[in-house]
Amino acid sequence: MPPSPPYVSAPPAAPSPPSGATQQPLPPTSPPSPSEPGWDQVIHVGDCIAGMNQLEDKSVDLIFADPPFNIGYTYDVYNDRCDDQEYLAWSRRWIEAAVRVLSPTGTFWLAIGDDFAAELKVLMHRELGLTFRGWIIWYYTFGVHCKRKFTRSHTHLLYFTRHPRDFTFNADAIRVPSARQRVYNDKRAHPLGRVPDDTWILRPQDFPGGFGPDQSVWHVPRVCGTFRERQGWHGCQMPERILGRIMSACSNPGDLVLDPFVGSGTTLAVARKLHRRGVGFELSADYAMNACQRLESVRPGDPLDGGDGLETLARPRQPRGSTTSPRRRRASPSTT
Repeated sequence: MPPSPPYVSAPPAAPSPPSGATQQPLPPTSPPSPSEPGWDQVIHVGDCIAGMNQLEDKSVDLIFADPPFNIGYTYDVYNDRCDDQEYLAWSRRWIEAAVRVLSPTGTFWLAIGDDFAAELKVLMHRELGLTFRGWIIWYYTFGVHCKRKFTRSHTHLLYFTRHPRDFTFNADAIRVPSARQRVYNDKRAHPLGRVPDDTWILRPQDFPGGFGPDQSVWHVPRVCGTFRERQGWHGCQMPERILGRIMSACSNPGDLVLDPFVGSGTTLAVARKLHRRGVGFELSADYAMNACQRLESVRPGDPLDGGDGLETLARPRQPRGSTTSPRRRRASPSTT
């Protein structure tokens, strides 16, 4: 008999949520429509595999998944300490369900810890046929202190697309000032700056004066307990700046974003701020209710939380007289 999934059966539906989002028990309805007020973000309470199995094939433009890492974290209704093979078998099932709903030009981002990053990269790329675009390292300050190994201060962000050439990548929406512009005043530099690097290299205290909020290093602290951005009811919260960069680059306004593991609701909150539609699944009725309450305070066009420079993600900087708008581009072999 195959191992049982770490997710338990869907709990009863929670009480009616605030007006900021719509919370539904399984089975899910059709994806949210921009023409339906209050339905731009939908959270379904229940097992994400069962939920995604009821979505239409190839209907989602962007997937961002931040699943449990199987490191023994304490959730309210989920066992995060499974046998390794059981965890990998469950991971295959939910990833297969997610890949089925990814559009032909869609993008899939996976946030994962050290223990299973390699296996899941091979699964998604070699076995499920997604095109591997990059392995981003999110290096954060306020890392988790460890007594018998180096302090844990990074998360892997694996970046895939369905098609090797036809996918969304809005470079102008995420460009940052380059050294050619700031240091050398080189007229050959792109007027909007350069596309950010794919690694975090230094901390501010390691390089005094070397970091600014608009520079190209992906230096973003994790959301700690004392941060204003922190939602106190969930311990694993992704910073809005991370989702803002991913969503601005890899989707367009009106696109449908899927989060199989809603958690604190960051993905859907950023989707609303950046004028994307969102659908998510959450096993915990309590987490789903709290995420809905978070969404109640969010409006389209609101700046992203987390510090200086965030507004440039919600409202990309354009040169004087520019009419450039986000678009889906067909990448040439030379740029992939």
